[in-house]
Amino acid sequence: MIEVFKTNIASKSKAKEVLLMLNNKFPNYKVNFDLEDCDNILRIENKNGTLKINDIIYLLLRTEIVVEILPD
Repeated sequence: MIEVFKTNIASKSKAKEVLLMLNNKFPNYKVNFDLEDCDNILRIENKNGTLKINDIIYLLLRTEIVVEILPD
């Protein structure tokens, strides 16, 4: 499963910080950013099953990161 999020993360340093945080919390997920996209895209993939979307959003919102699921 792959989910794509719009974020307010604009810097590479903040993206690295978030990548580390997500990789620590969800080690089986593949996480990456596309900061060149106008929506500062965060892509999260789990080839072995579903994503804990509510947990991801809650974790990011707790750290004051604006995150929104982009529709297909």
